[in-house]
Amino acid sequence: MRNTNPGWLAALMTSLVLLSVAACDPARDYASGDHCRKVSHKSNPYVVCRFNADTDDIRLFYANEQGEPYLQFDALADTVEAEGKQLVFAMNGGMYHDDRRPVGYLRDAQGDKASVNTNDGPGNFHMKPNGVFWVEGDRAGIDESQAYLDQEIDPEFATQSGPMLVIDGEIHPSINPGGTSRKRRNGVGVSRNGRTVYFAISDVPVTFHDFASLFRDRLEAPDALFLDGQVSRLYAPAIARNEPGLDIGPIVGVVE
Repeated sequence: MRNTNPGWLAALMTSLVLLSVAACDPARDYASGDHCRKVSHKSNPYVVCRFNADTDDIRLFYANEQGEPYLQFDALADTVEAEGKQLVFAMNGGMYHDDRRPVGYLRDAQGDKASVNTNDGPGNFHMKPNGVFWVEGDRAGIDESQAYLDQEIDPEFATQSGPMLVIDGEIHPSINPGGTSRKRRNGVGVSRNGRTVYFAISDVPVTFHDFASLFRDRLEAPDALFLDGQVSRLYAPAIARNEPGLDIGPIVGVVE
């Protein structure tokens, strides 16, 4: 039988519009306290974990009060638990030398572990511009390394890595759209107002350009920083992820 009620069509169109908005708005994918989601971008699977700089306790970790590097997520989680808190998220927080010392600048709860590295050199870290992810009070940011120095920012936590993936809404000029190198990668992006922080990790090997476009196009982060590749790992117990592997250096994490 033909539906003669004109209201059904309007209701259907409204529902379709709402579904379209939800699909385009990454913020709608996350409920309060439910931080991590599986995301598909350009047919590649990722996990994206979203936190609020003004309400979530985002930190950088390297070593405990005795100066002993954590090296593994479980060791860090045990230390946090001993303080009466819970580690709810962690991933590689920047590149490191063979002895697990950070390649670039790192500030954890015990202070600075290295100074800002503006030297030229080989590898992804030195693919200028590189940058610094920092957390200060109720806001976070990502700045090119020299700009970070020029602004004399004095945050609670910070880590330097490279290259920048997205710079003021544009993908790093040296990241080739036709690049064929594929590795598992992780990185961080920050919203324009400095309140929303996105941590992302690919679940399959991806190109630099595809990874950068996740932050620019899907997450709409105007600035994003590459943290690590190939050895990238995720700790997110709420989605049953605690990935094993070789010892790592700097770790970025969230504590509740």
